[in-house]
Amino acid sequence: MNGRYFVRTYGCQMNEHDSERIAGLLETDGLEEAESFDDADVIVLNTCCIRENADNKLYGQLGNLKKLKEERPDLQIAVGGCLAQKDRETIRERAPHVDVVFGTHNVGRATELLTEARTNGPVTEILEESEAFPSALPVKRDANHAAWVTIQIGCDNSCAFCIVPAVRGKEISRPYGELVEEVRALASTGITEITLLGQNVNSYGRDLTLKLRGSELPDDSELLVGRSWTEGRHTARPLFSDLLRSVSEIEGIRRVRYTSPHPKDLRVETIDAMAEVPEVCEHLHLPLQSGSDDVLTSMHRGYTASKYLTKIEEARRRIVDLAVTTDIIVGFPGETDDDFEKTLEVAAEVQFDNAFTFVYSPRPGTEAADLVDRYVSQDVAAERMERLRQ
Repeated sequence: MNGRYFVRTYGCQMNEHDSERIAGLLETDGLEEAESFDDADVIVLNTCCIRENADNKLYGQLGNLKKLKEERPDLQIAVGGCLAQKDRETIRERAPHVDVVFGTHNVGRATELLTEARTNGPVTEILEESEAFPSALPVKRDANHAAWVTIQIGCDNSCAFCIVPAVRGKEISRPYGELVEEVRALASTGITEITLLGQNVNSYGRDLTLKLRGSELPDDSELLVGRSWTEGRHTARPLFSDLLRSVSEIEGIRRVRYTSPHPKDLRVETIDAMAEVPEVCEHLHLPLQSGSDDVLTSMHRGYTASKYLTKIEEARRRIVDLAVTTDIIVGFPGETDDDFEKTLEVAAEVQFDNAFTFVYSPRPGTEAADLVDRYVSQDVAAERMERLRQ
């Protein structure tokens, strides 16, 4: 296929990496990258749905692209990612000029679906789960020295505000040995910095060890779950910390980062690895969400403010020059003035290096979205946000 493509990415690092794969597929198919929508023959919008404004951005952008499609009927527009997984056919109902809609589980089919749409007309294909881990897909990177490495997809948590489990599916961990080999291959091409990606990296491997627990270990078990698990610790999953150590030992790798962890699953072994392995960056992004135990319970976060503070204290005690960043939600349903004051107290005690703060946004299909009678007014939420950012 000849022509040029343009990919616009919304949302998290996982989406950024998916967009690299989409670009890699398009270039493998013969397309070249365009500088803008106006120069492209194929436009792909890789979407996010974590907050309501992400929906508004997508449909606003699709409205802007309608005129371009009218002027150039051969232009193909594809919508993928989390919002596509959530809205499905609704996207084409609201924007009939879209040619292809695909979800989070079939990124590898993007070019095939575009080809199908050119022949047979608009296509919507949404899978309920991944048929294969997308690690083998071609990748188009913007940086020559850095690479994302997805260690896990999906999430098994049930945070009341979060739609990610519904659109990304259950946790699936990649085999330990496969990850180490991928990083080794990246290093051989000149990559010196990697970022390990997952919705909850600290639970990496839980699904792998559940398959092996209580049975005789197969010959390839070390490749599946790592050496430390197979050498007698059969009651534990392969620790994320083991993976940090293994990839840091690979010749050529100078910096190792990771995102995102969950406070309830942050283990002392991970803190030890960060303290002891010089290649692992001294940065911990640990989402607080709220400093109120009542709100944390309503959110189903699985920790208290005290436990959160203890983990931060331990990390700072062990890791020299540690930078700590976080996410905080303001105005979660039922949040009182007292609850918010507790968030301010925790923030003041921790002194985060940076905080990504958001006003609560109800997402259809989540538990919190049904708490209509407990919604915090937008005026109150905005006032609290202003105080938090001071």
